[in-house]
Amino acid sequence: MQLPFYQIDAFTGSVFKGNPAAVMPLETWLEDGILQAIATENNLSETAFFRPTEEDGAFELRWFTPSVEVPLCGHATLASAFVLMTEMYRGLDHVAFETRSGRLTVRRDDDRYAMNFPAMNLQSTRRPERVIAAVGAAPAMVLKSDNWLLIYDSEDEVAALDVDVSALASALAENDADAGVICTAPAANGRADFVSRYFAPCHGISEDPVTGSTHCSLVPYWSERLGRRELHALQISARGGELFCRDQGRRVEIAGKAVKYMEGVAHIPASP
Repeated sequence: MQLPFYQIDAFTGSVFKGNPAAVMPLETWLEDGILQAIATENNLSETAFFRPTEEDGAFELRWFTPSVEVPLCGHATLASAFVLMTEMYRGLDHVAFETRSGRLTVRRDDDRYAMNFPAMNLQSTRRPERVIAAVGAAPAMVLKSDNWLLIYDSEDEVAALDVDVSALASALAENDADAGVICTAPAANGRADFVSRYFAPCHGISEDPVTGSTHCSLVPYWSERLGRRELHALQISARGGELFCRDQGRRVEIAGKAVKYMEGVAHIPASP
């Protein structure tokens, strides 16, 4: 079986930056074991698979890390929309995806792709001391959504974090194995509104280069803290990425650029 394959760098306009995602269009779903084996073989933080639905022009979309299927992924959604709009249906300026997180839409906005995602509620919580110890520096505040949100006073603190990934995986397994850790702070020197880093070792991701889905939590927090709905965000991983966000109440809009790095054909056996 031969399947088309794209590798897209998301939340950047330049190759070798942003977050690389594999995108594989399908006509029909393969067995889950084969989908997971493909994602493991690709060894990127996310592989996206989509197929057309039978009505209204939407697509079913699923995301796999090298170890698990996840309920929501931003950069691989952006990458999938980029492939549909620039490679498969040129001229398309809007696409809808049916996912485990409900219906997600993406629209073309000049050279960006704007995704509409559900906002995440944040709650005060006890401090997860083992998680904090593994991250390596105590935050000023801790909140919880689907992830732990550690809030620091400065960008320098977030940039300097030297995370013990093994210890963090152990601590998360004890507290909430489905969660990752978002570390955030105000951006320095006015170059953006806020910065972040994201760690999800229980999902096979030591540090994610750029994470759209974490901004479902970050945008409501920073919008309320800064008193405005339009926000400019940087994810300060080694590769780095840029996001343009809007707080819409129960939804958030997360926009960014994307660029194609690679295109080819995957040769898939009948069983992994």
